[in-house]
Amino acid sequence: MADSFYCTESVNACFDELECNATNNEFERIECFGSGNSMVSAIQSEQRIREMVEKQIQHLPRHDYLKRLRCGALDSKFRRDAIDWISKAHAHYSFGALSLCLSMNYLDRFLSEYHMPMDKSWSVQLLSVACMSLAAKMEETEVPLPIDLQVEEPKFVFEPKTIQRMELLVLSRLKWKMQAITPFSFIDYFLTNITVEPHEPRLSLFKSSQLILSTIKGIDFLEFKPSEIALAVAMSVSGVVQAADINKAILAFPYMEKERVMKCIELIRDFPLIGGSVPQSPVGVLDAACLSYKTEELAAGSCGNSSSSSHDSPDSKRRRLDRDHERTHKTE
Repeated sequence: MADSFYCTESVNACFDELECNATNNEFERIECFGSGNSMVSAIQSEQRIREMVEKQIQHLPRHDYLKRLRCGALDSKFRRDAIDWISKAHAHYSFGALSLCLSMNYLDRFLSEYHMPMDKSWSVQLLSVACMSLAAKMEETEVPLPIDLQVEEPKFVFEPKTIQRMELLVLSRLKWKMQAITPFSFIDYFLTNITVEPHEPRLSLFKSSQLILSTIKGIDFLEFKPSEIALAVAMSVSGVVQAADINKAILAFPYMEKERVMKCIELIRDFPLIGGSVPQSPVGVLDAACLSYKTEELAAGSCGNSSSSSHDSPDSKRRRLDRDHERTHKTE
């Protein structure tokens, strides 16, 4: 493999703070968690949902993570490149939706806690492989060997022991809390309790899962907790569009913060390329992810809390998208 090489000693700097040894016994701790966080699971009780709402903060990045991404203190391109690689590996092995969600959760939590050498191109791939490998061990029944996870003709090929050391570093920084609470932990419950239109459960769950995966790839939705994203997605997919219906639906869950859920719903409404509603096809939902990446670049110049740059308001973006849409139709 002429343009690839095995990375061993060049990555040792990543592990300077690692205090444990990567042994087989250590990694058995991952397996014992099982896969109780499955997307298609028994409907949770309200008490269980309340408990997860309270505990979800334990599975989030540090509170200043989003601000650091927007201000450039952290390289948002590093994050995008990592997610792109994770998504390719996820698609290559046809892993479940939750594996992808967990991978991105591990990535964000780790980057918020640990300074990676972001000027080194190998570090993106090494961290990505480790996060995808850990997520697969949590959720998949068949897990490829670490060497086989390095798909799409990688420029660097890491030895299994190097990947294992990176995994252990991630585990130690995340304090072994790998069965993370994600939007998928709540989506079944919310879909069941707010549906206002006749629907096919599997289709609603599929639409919700695709929308969740699309939104969390960009940085804008890092502002929200998993339960808030899940409730906003469930209402969008279930056809709750009128202000009165939205208000009534949110009030049915008194443990949720109304203003934050409303803000998340508005962000989802602006999310599709030609907005106003949730895309009706999986292709439409996944295409919408392109927009979330663009908003990262717009927000990078500002440290404010808004989801878009002050130089490019949502109205101006919509007008530009409308013009592009008109030009497209004229050329057809």
